[in-house]
Amino acid sequence: MRLRLPAVLLVVASLAAFAPRPAEAQELDCDVSVDYSQLQGAEYSFLDELEAKVEDYFNKRNWTDDRFQPFERISCSIDILFKTAKSLTEFKAEIGVATRRPIYGTTQQTSVLRLRDSNWEFSYTKGAPLTHNTERYDDLTTVLDFYAYVMIGYDYDSFSKLGGTPYFEQARSLAQLAQSTNAAGWERVGGRGRVALVSQLLDARFEPLRTALFRYHFAGLDRFTEKSSAARKTVVGVLETMQKLNNEISRRYLLDLFFASKHQELAVLFKGSSLESRAYALVSQVDAAHLSSYEQLK
Repeated sequence: MRLRLPAVLLVVASLAAFAPRPAEAQELDCDVSVDYSQLQGAEYSFLDELEAKVEDYFNKRNWTDDRFQPFERISCSIDILFKTAKSLTEFKAEIGVATRRPIYGTTQQTSVLRLRDSNWEFSYTKGAPLTHNTERYDDLTTVLDFYAYVMIGYDYDSFSKLGGTPYFEQARSLAQLAQSTNAAGWERVGGRGRVALVSQLLDARFEPLRTALFRYHFAGLDRFTEKSSAARKTVVGVLETMQKLNNEISRRYLLDLFFASKHQELAVLFKGSSLESRAYALVSQVDAAHLSSYEQLK
């Protein structure tokens, strides 16, 4: 099983990683919502059925070879917003993806990933099954598979250094499959989107960011109830890493995703502490988009 352990047991967890694991799990615990209110006409009411189908697709499948206890499952949410209909079965939609993980020693959870993908086109017919096949491109399920592996990768990265790599590689394989079909939404143009996301996640230049993500959660948040001062210093170190990357790398999609999930939490974390002004100096440089959240640190 994959245990969520405090840092002092990290060595034990690393050794356990080499032990054989039963190949059974449902790793994801996703809430799914479907909104087709922007489509005109009652003929689209059949899309109601998609909510339960997508939820089952995520939650009733084994995505890894690890075994999860029920309390270890990755808490996530998926919302699908239909924007336009090209026909009764062809749609343009937006998907929102969010994951959370528990904070050790508390009953609280922290947001790990939060993104929106507005460039999704797919076909769906009433009653059609959702078939999982990573060897064959499908404009609906390949996108679901892609984000399943991204969510799992982010979660694993928060519990072990670069632990999400195998799942990001799975996502990259799906992106390559999609690109071979010239499917919409998988273009390499620009620094955002599915291809940019997985490319940056597996780019060696972004490894410091992924390592910082692990430190933020495992040595920062998970230590906060025990050693709040040391935890804050760790998070300052994470922010310094982010600042360095921001200065060195022009493509900052991963940085933006980090702060999209963490800006409110960072403000609470440093409020009233001796590191308040240092934290503000850093976040005001690297996350101007959320300055309003940090005003309380000035």
